[in-house]
Amino acid sequence: MKFELSLKDVVDQYSLMAKKSLGQNFLLNQDIPDKIIKVSIEKQKLSDFSQCDVFEIGPGPGGLTRAILSQNPKKLTVVEMDERCIKIMQDLKNMTNSNMDIINADALQMDFSEFDGEQKQIISNLPYNISVPLLVGWLKKMRHYKGLTLMFQKEVAQRISAPIKTKDYGRISVLAQLSSRIEKLFDINPQCFVPAPKIWSTVLLFQPTDKILDEKIMEKVEMLTEKAFGQRRKMIRQSLKMFDNIEKACNFAEVDMTMRAEEISPVQYYTIAQNL
Repeated sequence: MKFELSLKDVVDQYSLMAKKSLGQNFLLNQDIPDKIIKVSIEKQKLSDFSQCDVFEIGPGPGGLTRAILSQNPKKLTVVEMDERCIKIMQDLKNMTNSNMDIINADALQMDFSEFDGEQKQIISNLPYNISVPLLVGWLKKMRHYKGLTLMFQKEVAQRISAPIKTKDYGRISVLAQLSSRIEKLFDINPQCFVPAPKIWSTVLLFQPTDKILDEKIMEKVEMLTEKAFGQRRKMIRQSLKMFDNIEKACNFAEVDMTMRAEEISPVQYYTIAQNL
């Protein structure tokens, strides 16, 4: 699929200066969005997106949108808060005659698991300022998705994949590793963005584990980890004392009350939550 305007031309034509308040950093080299989608498809062992309902968050000038459309999605839904980008998406839809819905809304207020469709994919160069809240919401309902292909600040990606008993291991590590198989696709130099952020970015692929996790239990895991890692230097006998039957629940998980938050595995947090 060929496009007349380059991404730089799109930014110029629509006067699309990135807004810091929206956490915007635009990729203007089409090779990078194309690589993101190509590698994601390969890792998921797909031929294209023809069987997938794809949701893109914050499309901006449309680099990832173009790459997705080039892979023949069954349907593409883009969600964008910035009204300047809505016009870009409308023109792109008209130009490609694609099966594409355009929603001018805050993705934090939306639950894509409730949308119709099979083999749901979420793809995004995530706005830095809301990347973790968005991810947490999706992870708790991971069984509804076939894959999440997401770009983060490198330090956030490191926290997501961090092993137990490390300084980066935390709430987001537990939720991500419980619900997903996580694969790093590649890093992206800050100079590839406009404006250039101060640190590198990392693209991660999340695919659901074979185990179906109860969404209500995952809500409890979120609460447990928020409290435990909120006081990570304290023993859990102190940091989790507000939960009824916490000692009994910890016994089921073979967790000693003198342990600290980073010493407890994702599976152990889930077992504690099951028995609260």
